[in-house]
Amino acid sequence: MSLLQIVVLAIVQGITEFLPISSSGHLILVPQLTDWPDQGLMMDVGVHVGTLAAVMIYFRKDVGALFHAFWQMLTLSKSHRPHERKLFLALILATIPVVVFGGLVSIFDLNDLWRTVEVIGWTSIIFGILLYVLDMRSPVTKTILELRYGHALIMGLAQVLALIPGTSRSGITMTAARGLGFSRTEAARFSMLMSIPTILAAGTLQGLKLVESGDFVLGQDILLGAALSFIAALLAIAGLMKWLEKASMTPFVIYRVLLGIGLLVWAYS
Repeated sequence: MSLLQIVVLAIVQGITEFLPISSSGHLILVPQLTDWPDQGLMMDVGVHVGTLAAVMIYFRKDVGALFHAFWQMLTLSKSHRPHERKLFLALILATIPVVVFGGLVSIFDLNDLWRTVEVIGWTSIIFGILLYVLDMRSPVTKTILELRYGHALIMGLAQVLALIPGTSRSGITMTAARGLGFSRTEAARFSMLMSIPTILAAGTLQGLKLVESGDFVLGQDILLGAALSFIAALLAIAGLMKWLEKASMTPFVIYRVLLGIGLLVWAYS
């Protein structure tokens, strides 16, 4: 891989993983637009490790509370902070659907069915418009402290749709959270916390494939990709959270619709 390819892939992954614009869709488009060879599974794992580190560092207080809750449950200790345990269990519940369906997609090798410009174009537009409607019309009535297991399951089921490129994992979970009445910042916060077990599950699956293939080589390219994706993701998270404190999701919707229209024109012409 060239240095330019590593830099572009890492930055694209870092920025799009947490913005509601679809990281998988953009990563599929990059080689199609540039004629670059596939970056390989090892690089995929590397850039995902970078984004995982970024979200865990940005939400380090939440992550610390989750580890504390896990330890108390593991040692059967009485919890003096039940909301932490509830959040931990809610995240586990929200992750189960995508692990189950993602596993089935991997087993039956269905990924290639959706990795097309047409699919990414349509999903960018459809789920972008859905995000706009629910973001603008849903009331703000809840915080994470009011999160129920039913809310977590709904967001977890919504996350399954992100298996289709162009949908956006962060976008569809934020859409579901806004539809349930959570504020924009709280919707983004829970969506990003959901990404931690999801990325861990996906990374574990990819890691097992690497071990089976015997192609596990941690080179400088991988380390550089991980570092760049970490920096890009950290900046993207901070920027998004700051933006959502005072503004709506509309700029991301506009981008998605314009991208989708451009892709459909390209695909059908």
